[in-house]
Amino acid sequence: MTTTQNNELPVWVQDRDKAIAHSTNDQWRGGKIPDYTESKAGLAAESTCNHVEGSLEAIVENLVRTFEMEVSFKTNPEQWLSVVRDRFRMSSNGGKEYTADDVVKGGTYNLFIGDTDAYKASEETFESSGRLFRTAFPKGFLWEVLEVYSGPPNIAFKWRHWGTFTGSYKDYSPTGETIEIIGMSVARVTEDLKISAVEHYFDNTQFFAKLTTSAGDGGNEKQTDNSLWSFFRKLWRRSEEPTVRVQENFTQQTEVSACPFRFRW
Repeated sequence: MTTTQNNELPVWVQDRDKAIAHSTNDQWRGGKIPDYTESKAGLAAESTCNHVEGSLEAIVENLVRTFEMEVSFKTNPEQWLSVVRDRFRMSSNGGKEYTADDVVKGGTYNLFIGDTDAYKASEETFESSGRLFRTAFPKGFLWEVLEVYSGPPNIAFKWRHWGTFTGSYKDYSPTGETIEIIGMSVARVTEDLKISAVEHYFDNTQFFAKLTTSAGDGGNEKQTDNSLWSFFRKLWRRSEEPTVRVQENFTQQTEVSACPFRFRW
């Protein structure tokens, strides 16, 4: 696959900072443009993948990072570059579909996680949920693409969301451990790579079990499983690496990324 030149791509899949620079006059939460300096330093130090600029993996990663930035900090969905505003829908684990307005009001954490034993989305606001995880992960709650299974218009990809638990989570003291969620998403995109719908699939039981185990507690909580998640884990453990077909503009390349999760084309 030959990579696509970055300057030929829409700004929302080039780089998160470029999307921010393109949106300086937009309506920002709290009237402040976000600063990702610490996040970028964390990604440089802790990411497991280093995708080639212009590769399908890098394009998907940039798109989702821009989307995350916009839903977290832009209060007017009409100004979101990364989505088709009137068609956008988001769901988690086959649950309720949410609109862009729902995301602005409830926040991504609340809609992404929902109500669990360790986290009650129904009791949190957009602001309180953000504070909760910023406190638990003061160095950042980072995100990266691990693998891409299919290209546009239905992009299926595996991702990693992680942070170092050095702050407190509710009444639980930090352990200093790196805690992560591994999941899969399917993003349905337009020809110009805007998201019209995205479905997330993940199991957060192990994540919250570690987050609610204070240092010295031993971490012996019983883990539960999720049948849908179990299916995807079995899918990813196949002995053969997945083969991906991408449409015209994303032609084949032998070396896709400097990533231990690389696959053959």
